[in-house]
Amino acid sequence: MVAIKNEQKGTISTLARNQCRKTIGFGLLLGGIFAGLYAPSARSAEAVQAVHITPAPADLATRDGHFRLASGMVIATAADDIEAYGVARQFQTLLMQTTGVRLTLVNTSQTPSAIRFQRGDVESSAIEAYRLDITRDGITVTAPHREGLFYGAMTLWQLAQQNPTLPALTIRDQPRYGWRGLMLDSARHYQSPADIRRLIDAMAAHKLNVLHWHLTDDQAWRLEIKRYPKLTKASAYRQLAGAQGFDTKGRPLRYGGFYTQDDVRELLAYARARNITIVPEIEMPGHALAAINAYPEFGVTGQSPNESMNKWGVYPYLFNIDDATFQFLTDVLDEVMDLFPSDYIHIGGDEAIKNQWRASPYIQQRIKELGLKDEDELQSWFITRIGQHIAKRGRRMIGWDEILEGGLAPDATVMSWRGLDGAVAAASLGHDTVLSPEPVLYLDSAQSASPDEPPGRGRIASLRDVYDFDSTPDGITPEREAHIIGVQANVWTEHMRHARKVETMVFPRLIALSEVGWSPQDKRDWSQFSAALPATLKRLNALGVTYDTIPFEPDIAFERAGDTTKVTLINHLGIGEIRYRLNGTAPTPYGVALNVNMPAHITAQTYINGTPLGRERTYTISADTVATRKNHQLQTCGEPFPHHLEDDAPGEDRAVFAVNVYQSCWLWPQVDLSHGLNIRAIVGQVPFNFLTVNGRRKVSFEPPATAYGEMFIRKRIGNAPTCEGETLATLALPSTIITNLRLTTITGAVPAQSGLNDLCIGFTRPSLDPVFAIDQITLKPASDSQP
Repeated sequence: MVAIKNEQKGTISTLARNQCRKTIGFGLLLGGIFAGLYAPSARSAEAVQAVHITPAPADLATRDGHFRLASGMVIATAADDIEAYGVARQFQTLLMQTTGVRLTLVNTSQTPSAIRFQRGDVESSAIEAYRLDITRDGITVTAPHREGLFYGAMTLWQLAQQNPTLPALTIRDQPRYGWRGLMLDSARHYQSPADIRRLIDAMAAHKLNVLHWHLTDDQAWRLEIKRYPKLTKASAYRQLAGAQGFDTKGRPLRYGGFYTQDDVRELLAYARARNITIVPEIEMPGHALAAINAYPEFGVTGQSPNESMNKWGVYPYLFNIDDATFQFLTDVLDEVMDLFPSDYIHIGGDEAIKNQWRASPYIQQRIKELGLKDEDELQSWFITRIGQHIAKRGRRMIGWDEILEGGLAPDATVMSWRGLDGAVAAASLGHDTVLSPEPVLYLDSAQSASPDEPPGRGRIASLRDVYDFDSTPDGITPEREAHIIGVQANVWTEHMRHARKVETMVFPRLIALSEVGWSPQDKRDWSQFSAALPATLKRLNALGVTYDTIPFEPDIAFERAGDTTKVTLINHLGIGEIRYRLNGTAPTPYGVALNVNMPAHITAQTYINGTPLGRERTYTISADTVATRKNHQLQTCGEPFPHHLEDDAPGEDRAVFAVNVYQSCWLWPQVDLSHGLNIRAIVGQVPFNFLTVNGRRKVSFEPPATAYGEMFIRKRIGNAPTCEGETLATLALPSTIITNLRLTTITGAVPAQSGLNDLCIGFTRPSLDPVFAIDQITLKPASDSQP
């Protein structure tokens, strides 16, 4: 007998386990599966090489022999077990759709069968535990609960999807945590129900079981509330900032959407059938502009904000604290709880800027009457009152870690996003907690340092970073660790206009999180996980899921070295090997930097165990390319991790810029000016739609000398983060810089100067909006041919 290893680090408290029994969704998975490579001890090395399961199971033992699935075989369940029959039917459908093998499904124990789904003890109390046995004679999936049967079926499908000849083995499996989630922000950009269903399929395929749905914020209210119809009538749509907010005739465009309660019921059923619980989030007391735009009487001033909802950041609007406002909020929550069966209800509670509370005589008087010290304690009082209402409905309140400030109801759960300190503090006070720290589990962060990454936050959270996330905070005791009930990644969508962009940012990093949440710590191995990436991406293709290939693909750096050019190929994740072809020669493994004569052509691709990973990249090396820097290859002024923002060009082929919108200039160190420079710059623009609440972020830009502004190049003074040195060149921007939403090329020259100089490149502009940005710039010695 092989016992499931259940070390203290991987256990879930009895309380949390019981909560999970109520919280985690029900039903069956429809969709594909991801596979990672694991090599447990076994007697058959050949069989071990064929075992690709992600997340890694708790215990796996292979043995001699195999079983081959073939059309016509019988898959059976007990006659009276409807749930097991449903799981078996799903496996039958998936197998046929993905391999062409057609099984015959029966719900009787009287018919001989090759595959059986059955109830039974698996030596674990976890509701999602299962056992999978494959022998020469057949296959059995055993579990006491439907959830376990479901996951056993999906593990079997993973093996069958790879090859219908299955290795003989026994798997005993259970999750490390009961909460394995993803937060989807639908407030900043609306995703259709079809988009969300596709995401649910991909989540369920990787044994993730909670979709935290961010439905309200400053930028929109997305959920139909029948008692308050203006919430969606007034605040489900907005005009986008910048040129994208107008049609070709200059008329404002209405952008957005909302989910009817019928939409939600259908999504809940869809998720429930795939073992995923949807946890709704209704933001309070801050992030409330959308609600107050619809019903100003529930805001602090009682007046309409007359504020657009198209800026990114945190607006200063908070809910009032009078009884009418609480009646509104509890009415909304009652409809939410009538609609969503989840045990947990998320109330946000984060980033409440309290200026309006401080300025309100009424609220200041109420603080005194309530015996509270300040506005922070008032927020705690507010959250506690809301939590009591949720508890009366038999639900549990969960919120971001700010809800800890000032005290919290004992049954509230804390989602720690500002690092792990909130989780430690919550656990020390006896609160359950879900780990969701930024930046590593914020999937709107960049996935690599490549200039070709999609738009998002500039700070990097790579696939390896997510995989290596340690869910045991430093200094936490085993007793307090038992309050950690799970892990969750968040995808904030400010810079993801379309659902396919969301998928690109989420995958494949969410797959790494699935292993953090499910697998025992001692079963996680990056080398094995990364070795299986070709299979991983192949299965994502089968799911129809878009994912980011950029981190796998070779990047390139140039450096002029006398008569030759030093070329470095960059492997951002450091996995596999790069193979390159120089000027059409045979593929060669890349080892050290190359010295090449110009012009030259290099094609390069990453391989893992002989299998290509990501696209083949082609680079031309010439005097122009060596003298050119793309936007992301320049340093940005005053911001080590600038946003990656896309322009407003129509269609999907948009330029992406690394830009600090509060101080938009770029640095190019150590440029040789001894021969003078010819300049060719390709520039674009992004809308300035960022908040500067309380002057916390100061916007710096210079007024123009010409109508539309200029690009300037200056000598940098020392290590100054701004462009305050001697001006070397000024290039006037044409009028089309405003009307042309695509890129514009400008040219100019820098006269000869002495030696090497650090250059600062920036723009003057006539107004705050738009922000001009460099797409790429070529600084070519004037002694060379003109650019």
